[in-house]
Amino acid sequence: MAKTKLDTEEKELLEAYESGKFESDLDADRREYLAKMAEETFKKDKRINIRISSRDLEALQRRALEEGLPYQSLVSSVLHKYVSGGLKDISAKKSGQRTR
Repeated sequence: MAKTKLDTEEKELLEAYESGKFESDLDADRREYLAKMAEETFKKDKRINIRISSRDLEALQRRALEEGLPYQSLVSSVLHKYVSGGLKDISAKKSGQRTR
């Protein structure tokens, strides 16, 4: 199993956590807000069916395998990132089309 490489800040956080010296600076309201957002992010309450090419599906399955997760989870994650602004449609900008 490959070991995850941590940057300096991550190493410091891990060492503080493992030694019991880590103290969160989140107040109760912020902690509650973050917990609610995390729950909403992972709540899967709707189902969709789409048709895509065999080639695209195979590519998605390969990428998901590389990431170590089911391809449906990868698709859901990509869609979530796109609608929440984490991914940008660069092809529309290249062709001169407007994006929302």
